Amino acid sequence: MAKFGLIGKHIDYSFSRAYFSEKFKNEGLYHTYENFDINTIEEFSEIINATNHLRGLNVTIPYKEAVIPYLNKLHKTAKKIGAVNTIKIKKNGRLIGYNTDYYGFKKSIEPYLKPHHKKALILGTGGASKAIAYALKKLGIEYSYVSRNLVANATFTYDSLTENDIKEHQIIINCTPLGTHPKTNECPNIPYDAINKTHLVFDLIYNPEETKFLTIAKIKGASICNGYKMLELQAEKAWRIWQKC
Repeated sequence: MAKFGLIGKHIDYSFSRAYFSEKFKNEGLYHTYENFDINTIEEFSEIINATNHLRGLNVTIPYKEAVIPYLNKLHKTAKKIGAVNTIKIKKNGRLIGYNTDYYGFKKSIEPYLKPHHKKALILGTGGASKAIAYALKKLGIEYSYVSRNLVANATFTYDSLTENDIKEHQIIINCTPLGTHPKTNECPNIPYDAINKTHLVFDLIYNPEETKFLTIAKIKGASICNGYKMLELQAEKAWRIWQKC
């Protein structure tokens, strides 16, 4: 029996535990999947040392970047992205970091893309947003970050974002936790009046199924997509990584 789990903070809502527990049951596997809810990344090493038969981990907010110094090696894609959401624990104890978020996002947004979808706004600058940026680059789509403060990689702040900026970017992607259950009345502060039927609006959040962010965009005529399919795809990619010798 092998053990797997999720590293994060305030992760009772986790998609991963329910998904993998059901997967193991359906496939007749006697594996387990556990949430490791930690207050600081310094607790990571304790989990690794104290958990027998641990073979793989998923990583979520806020540790996708902070976990990197604790790993022995990064897969080339994770290194390019600068964020990790999947860890393979080899039999010799070495920890290898991967990123499957970019794969899940790329595959889930592709069916919605139209020729006029050429520029994107990424709301948020955390670890998840880096994977989104990498995927957009692979798709040949220009992107700009929007942040609360004008950090090094952000082109816009929420305060500086104008209706014209919204009109010029036909894809808008929420990579922040704003709107996640139970705080479902929250949403990023952007000029929603400028959204129209030419827009594709994507929210990495999957609980609730339709966030306030997506609801407003839908009312404005935009095509919308939540993060559930992305999560399924990245989870299956992680499972394939864990199964490799």
